[in-house]
Amino acid sequence: MREAAWPRLWAAEAPWRSRRLAGVDEAGRGPLAGPVVAAAVVLPPRPDGELLAGLNDSKLLTPPVRERLFVAICSQAVAVGVGMVPPAEIDRLNILEATRLAMYLALARLPAPPEVVLSDAVTVPGTWELVAVPRADATFASVAAASVVAKVVRDRYMLALDRQYPHYGFGRHKGYATPEHRAALETWGPSPAHRRSFLHAEGGAEADGDV
Repeated sequence: MREAAWPRLWAAEAPWRSRRLAGVDEAGRGPLAGPVVAAAVVLPPRPDGELLAGLNDSKLLTPPVRERLFVAICSQAVAVGVGMVPPAEIDRLNILEATRLAMYLALARLPAPPEVVLSDAVTVPGTWELVAVPRADATFASVAAASVVAKVVRDRYMLALDRQYPHYGFGRHKGYATPEHRAALETWGPSPAHRRSFLHAEGGAEADGDV
């Protein structure tokens, strides 16, 4: 069923395709540890639908499918930008503002500024026209592509953190508040990779989608 999402996602962008269009999305708003990562993707006028078959909101995809699509997106995209905000900055700003900053950084790292930005409900101020739609990652192709890039980049980063801080199991749960992660925090306390503001909040956030 997910294979059929591509024509719908691509068709949804038609009203803005005559202008320089970028989709932006984030990964990692809810975890207790690690950065929030955003990606901005500009797709070509005629992407290869066969290579992008299966594209959808990254949370609906398995890790192998995300990895395959990540390669396909990066090989086809006109441009890809990535923004990352670390835990200390999340604690300083709050997660909403940190997410907004990560999205802005991703858009700012595109070679040319977009004229139209498709996003979810998070507004990203800039010179572009912003089209903010809830669940944009399941609505627009470029936002779905951005969600895959952001998720894969963040997951790879968490694997690196797992090697740096092996007690916490970051490679398995990617920083989300799983029982394993909570038990490790009880035993070892927080690492520099943890978001102190999230640990102080009641309960933290549960994992969303695949961890």
